Amino acid sequence: MAAEGPGAVGRAPVCLCVLCGLPASGKSTLAREVLSTAAEHGWRVSLVPYDDLIPDHAFQARVVEDGVNMQEMHTEWKLHRQAVLRCIEQFLDKGQVFASMPSSFPINSDAWERCIGALDRSETEHTPLLFLLDDNFYYPSMRYEVYQLARKHSLGFCQVYLQCDLESCIRRNQSRSQPIPTDVMLDMAKRLESPNPQRNPWETNSVSLNTTDNLSKCDIHKVIELISSALSNPLSPVEDNTEQMEADRLKCATSLVHQADQACRRLISEAMKTARESQVPPEDMRTLAAQLNESKAAFLHGMRTQLLQEACFAQGEDIDVERVVKRAVDVFDQEKKEILSRIIR
Repeated sequence: MAAEGPGAVGRAPVCLCVLCGLPASGKSTLAREVLSTAAEHGWRVSLVPYDDLIPDHAFQARVVEDGVNMQEMHTEWKLHRQAVLRCIEQFLDKGQVFASMPSSFPINSDAWERCIGALDRSETEHTPLLFLLDDNFYYPSMRYEVYQLARKHSLGFCQVYLQCDLESCIRRNQSRSQPIPTDVMLDMAKRLESPNPQRNPWETNSVSLNTTDNLSKCDIHKVIELISSALSNPLSPVEDNTEQMEADRLKCATSLVHQADQACRRLISEAMKTARESQVPPEDMRTLAAQLNESKAAFLHGMRTQLLQEACFAQGEDIDVERVVKRAVDVFDQEKKEILSRIIR
């Protein structure tokens, strides 16, 4: 789609609004409030719930001895997320309900049709269009992909972070018909990085709501004002130096973390081999694999966060990649040895 505007939706303003926060923090409740208010502002609204669109098997972590399958599942989950954005882009580009996507990573077509079925009407195609993206979005990189889509097509972009006490989220989650395991909630809370405009200038158009208690009319008003502003001020497709530096920084960090990940996986394989040779029971082998993969995931996340915060890294100075990766992997190697030692004992 050309920068001058999406084809099927004419030149109507379009906004991508990211709803992020822990499960049960109130994102779905907020979405319902926005949907009920949208008509008063003459907006078309599509709610895009990632939980409905992405099949369950994409989230299931299958741990094996060397951790390979866990890595593949994470990759599959990411590709499903990208397929959701591709569907949105296809609709904006051609007004089609279904987008072409990798056949091996399809999203739920019935759920997607429900998302935008009501929007596929020629008589309303020139009215403002709002996509509410309902997901946890706990990593900035997840939200940045949405921002890039908005920037590419000169759309409005904004974020609403629902900040809720962890205990309240866990309590609400447990009352659901299909609750998320508490250990998953706890792990997600550790990894969640809320919007930070000081560190990420592209997150400037964001608001944070405290949803430990019920949403107030003031909260809804803030969100409506945020969306209205985003619709009136679409992003420019022209990238400045700051944007390019940010993209390069993210790319470099991703490359370093990827190399560290490969090295860590080799260390895990070595640890599993040592455990087998030590005749560790099968149940303890599974425990060892799970602990090593959990440690690796936390280690890589911490590494990525540290890289993005380091001043020399942010300024784009030359980096000794081999030295950085080796120094980081040495830290994980020590953690691996401690975990292996506990299991063997």
